[in-house]
Amino acid sequence: MSFSAAASARADLVLANARVGLGGAPRQVLIAGGRVAEVRAEPSGVRGAEVVDLQGATLLPGLWDAHVHSVQWAQARRRIDLSGARSAREAAALVAQSPRTPEPVMGFGFRDALWPDRPHKSLLPATHPVVLISNDLHMIWLGPAALALIGRPDHPNGVLRDGECYDALAALPAPPTARLDAWVAEATAAAAELGVVGLRDFEFADNVTDWTRRAGERDVAVRVACSIPRNRLEEAIARGLRTGDPVPGSDGLLEVGPVKIFLDGSLNTRTAYCDDPYPGSAGHGRLEMSPEELAETMALAARHGLHPAVHAIGDLAASIALDAFELVGCPGRIEHAQLVRAGDFPRFARPGLVASVQPAHAPDDREVADDQWRGRTSRAFAYAGLLAAGARLELGSDAPVSPLDPWDGIASAVARTDDERPPWHPEQAIPLRDALAAAAGGRTGVRAGDPADLMVLERDPSLLGPRELRRPAVLGTLLGGRWTHRRGI
Repeated sequence: MSFSAAASARADLVLANARVGLGGAPRQVLIAGGRVAEVRAEPSGVRGAEVVDLQGATLLPGLWDAHVHSVQWAQARRRIDLSGARSAREAAALVAQSPRTPEPVMGFGFRDALWPDRPHKSLLPATHPVVLISNDLHMIWLGPAALALIGRPDHPNGVLRDGECYDALAALPAPPTARLDAWVAEATAAAAELGVVGLRDFEFADNVTDWTRRAGERDVAVRVACSIPRNRLEEAIARGLRTGDPVPGSDGLLEVGPVKIFLDGSLNTRTAYCDDPYPGSAGHGRLEMSPEELAETMALAARHGLHPAVHAIGDLAASIALDAFELVGCPGRIEHAQLVRAGDFPRFARPGLVASVQPAHAPDDREVADDQWRGRTSRAFAYAGLLAAGARLELGSDAPVSPLDPWDGIASAVARTDDERPPWHPEQAIPLRDALAAAAGGRTGVRAGDPADLMVLERDPSLLGPRELRRPAVLGTLLGGRWTHRRGI
């Protein structure tokens, strides 16, 4: 309910009867100039402000998704869902049932690590381009017509991994920019409905330019840290971009993000770089660059004020990344850190280092991890171990690898399961308060001076069971004091 009020202090918006924080007592929260101006124990009138009575709803910091691929997520929402396919032939059959369009047929979400057969171009139609992307984005499976479309008609099997996968995706014809921007806007508006106020975009693109265009053409529902792909590092240096700087003309909504550097592959493609070989092969995964090249690239970025974000999933890759951070001495991020050497946990506590993790991947990948990382899963997706060692965690989704839904990640971090299966390595569960803080960029409360990036929940999350925590009722989201989502208040 909204109503006018008259009296003394200055504010643009007053949130009355708000239970601030987990287990919080009712408070009155004043918002002015896009920031929290005051949190009062005793309510009183405010001249000229809109007053919204939250009627005892819970007010918390808004959530950040620390790892998103915005355009791929926006497109995945419109692609054929292959997540339920139990074999390559079953995935091909799902595609065969789809209607034909002038554009390539696109499927997304398959996981082939436990399939009894293997993807091959011969299983896909030869008459129309078919492009199937794995759930972890590290593998692309192309039919004969799609291979011809990207200039690789003679590829032996149509399956490309890691760097070749990204090159193939870039070579495919893209939808018109205006259509993609509209899809991204829809996806970020949907995220705002879940309490999301910001995201780190790791799209393999010129994100600063793309998001500047989007912010200039329409209201943006979230703040965005615009990452820089490694292949654009020299260009970013020439443009004078520095991590953390606001992007001009974005009204404070956009900032320059880190430089994304791929060090290894992924678990599902068996290319994450590990100390121990994968079962049934002599392979340990693979590095995308040598340790020396990694350190040189990080040092170049750091000299120009750009923080590295190093993709490292396997335990050996994570150790190499930690070595490089110690050598270069710069702040930055390790993205994923899915498998960590026992002796490396304390090394994540170094000042300025963020462990950017995606808890929804743990229940998604538990069977694959039990199979491919057999005997090592006590230190896989080990969030409690990282926290206990003093690491700074930030939670993300890696959308579209998992949905852009922070509650999916929060609930998975707390419960270590997402269905009827018993918790997987429950000793690695983390408390709700820590999960919420890691999902809110480190913010643990609503304090005067903070940006008014807030969410309103119908019920206190600490009172919810695991199922309810996965789908809380978000009544409102504020970004710099403006509503990006509002329902029933």
